[in-house]
Amino acid sequence: MILIALGQMRRRPAAFVGLAVALFLAVATVTLFGALLAADVTAAEADLDTAAGPGLVVIAGAFGEMAVLVAFFVVVNALGFALRQQHRELALLRTIAATPRQVRRLVRGQVVATALLVAVPGWVAGAVAARRFLVELQRRGMAAPGVRVPGSPVPMLAALAAVLAVGLMATAVAARRVTRIAPAAALTASSTEHARAGAPRLLAGSGVLVGGGLLLRLSATRPAEQPDQAGQAALLGSLVLLIAVALVGPPAARALTTVLGAPVRVAAPRAGWLADANLRGYARRLSSAVVPVALLVGLSGTMVIMTSTAQHAASMKATSVTSDTDVWLRQTELALLVCFAAVSTVNTLIAVTAERRREFALLRLVGATRVQLLCMLTVEAVLTAALGVLLGAAVACAASAAFSVAVTGSAMPRVPVATCGWIIVGAAALTVPAILVTGLRAVRGPAAELVGGGRV
Repeated sequence: MILIALGQMRRRPAAFVGLAVALFLAVATVTLFGALLAADVTAAEADLDTAAGPGLVVIAGAFGEMAVLVAFFVVVNALGFALRQQHRELALLRTIAATPRQVRRLVRGQVVATALLVAVPGWVAGAVAARRFLVELQRRGMAAPGVRVPGSPVPMLAALAAVLAVGLMATAVAARRVTRIAPAAALTASSTEHARAGAPRLLAGSGVLVGGGLLLRLSATRPAEQPDQAGQAALLGSLVLLIAVALVGPPAARALTTVLGAPVRVAAPRAGWLADANLRGYARRLSSAVVPVALLVGLSGTMVIMTSTAQHAASMKATSVTSDTDVWLRQTELALLVCFAAVSTVNTLIAVTAERRREFALLRLVGATRVQLLCMLTVEAVLTAALGVLLGAAVACAASAAFSVAVTGSAMPRVPVATCGWIIVGAAALTVPAILVTGLRAVRGPAAELVGGGRV
């Protein structure tokens, strides 16, 4: 199985680019915060007493836990699409007597090989980032001047172990579709889509939604003197709500598309009608494309609005002395989360569009031109971006409202309109070009040959 796994990676290297980037970011991030923890452990007691602020352990722990959760989300997503591009090969293995256990072992081999491939560059990037981050903390008085990042390999090995654990857990989630059904059914599963989400998935989504609501309640009930705890609970709550969106995504995406698609069908009767029909007919595919956009908008919006609200509350209470440092920490955390979310968004959109080659070829055989297909894809891209922005904005509003209750007593947070507008523009700038550029490549080639499976 290891040889087959490596053979698949050599045959389809593009399928593993998104997974490799996600694992690289995960290794670098965990190495960064592991190195900060090691610096705190090896620092002299006198140095620790001279530092102001929450300390390296608290900063690394708060940043690290969120980064690991987001990394797991992104790795599961990237691995899922790597498997979807191998679906027929894996299904064929099932038909020639490969067991589900053997298929899972093959997928685990691919994850381990990819993680080992990106480990060294991830270690280097994480170590460099840790030193620069520590220097910045020292400049701001949040770390003692005598603290140094040790040269021990322990943080790097711990980072690789943590990322391998995340990758193997992601394998169990992502490989379920091809291993839980009969071998013959697996061959046709990639070209079909269930009309409804399963009851277990909807129940899980409801449970996660309740969990997110409880975290937001925890954030809202924090004392005003504990803005950091309230902010961390609100940010974690927003991530949990986004996971709930991913679980209940297909029916939610279909319902929202029905609402947004009506004016589109009127404005663009041909391309709009076909785009709307595609999006509603393939709700799972639409959900896969929308959720990363919602992740990007939801996390970014939550962080930006919470930072603005905290600044406003500090100004009102004349305690703005530490607000610059707090803002810098939030902006650093935001940059980290945006990197993960952007990777997930671009990888998902490219994978979702690229796997529609045969669909586009069939439309060309029945008379559609390349220009008409690109018009349809443009409408789909705009609707996908709009759905992702709406879902992400809803999560950001709920999370930031809970945080605002904690720090100001009001459920109306301070919204920086210009910055939020740039977040929306950024989401659209990632979504629309990724779909159109991939679509341009997907509509090339002889249509009859693509429909017949001659090219993939």
